[in-house]
Amino acid sequence: MGRSRQGSLVSFRPDIKVVDCTLRDGGLVNNFAFTDEFVKDLYLANIKAGVDYMEFGYKASAEIFNPANFGKWKFCKEQDIRSVVGDNKTDMKIAVMADVGRTDFKKDILNKKDSVIDLIRVATYINTIPAAIEMLEDAKKKGYETTVNIMAVSKVNDDDLDGGLELLGQSSVDAIYLVDSFGAFYPEQVERLSDKYLNVAAKYNKKVGIHAHNNQQLAFANTIEALTRGVSYLDATVSGMGRGAGNCYMELLLSFLRNPKYNKIAIMNFVEKHMQKLKDEGAVWGYDIPYLLTGTLNSHPSSAIQFIKEKRTDYAMFYQELIDNVL
Repeated sequence: MGRSRQGSLVSFRPDIKVVDCTLRDGGLVNNFAFTDEFVKDLYLANIKAGVDYMEFGYKASAEIFNPANFGKWKFCKEQDIRSVVGDNKTDMKIAVMADVGRTDFKKDILNKKDSVIDLIRVATYINTIPAAIEMLEDAKKKGYETTVNIMAVSKVNDDDLDGGLELLGQSSVDAIYLVDSFGAFYPEQVERLSDKYLNVAAKYNKKVGIHAHNNQQLAFANTIEALTRGVSYLDATVSGMGRGAGNCYMELLLSFLRNPKYNKIAIMNFVEKHMQKLKDEGAVWGYDIPYLLTGTLNSHPSSAIQFIKEKRTDYAMFYQELIDNVL
């Protein structure tokens, strides 16, 4: 079933939700070692910018990840979030991500009445969807909004994806995310997949989100392609900060959206104060040839991250290594 475009370039859709993932996806760049000033300023900038949700990081298990090796936003303890937001008497909602198999969700995710968090985002692979549903139902029972990210979907065959989407459609989740984990998709593929997700969502009264990576400089293009199909939860990060090639730039997305409630000036002021400083201190992310190559070959960015860490520049040789591993 084909779908028509939702709105035009000069209209705005009230169902759009902008989600800032800078602390979570960006935290993968620097092991979540953000200063308290950075986090507080980002919170205030997002409020001024009209951002709908701010993701503070992961609810990772301290049994699996040694807290000595990470900043506090890997674990998002209640008191740490409250030290920034208080009771969050604002229109912006607070989100955290819980990975299947890496989160002690029964213990570490409190009842909503005891927490300032509004949204639990569960990240899963196609083969762990039943475990993701257990987490989603637990969070829903505790009183939270919920979304789910199916990761590495560019590696999943259509039948498996259809089956996974059906299962999630039948769950209580509020929104299902189309995720381009490897930055491998082109807008035409995003159009087709958005329609697939939206058809399931329509059947079960869900929303759909998009989380794009910038390996081929297409994170923004893919995000607005999904948006024009009817996808409503839009993930972005300040200056595209995220693992490897990074994500859709918040500055670009807010410039594109026509809703007058969104204001890119606050984000630009934050960029001026903080983002170059982060890069000067050694944080590395953003489009680069190694990420282009992993993106075009639909392969995990870990090898490109290693290539850049080793300060290699033998791109042709790296390309051959990738081909040998992929084929």
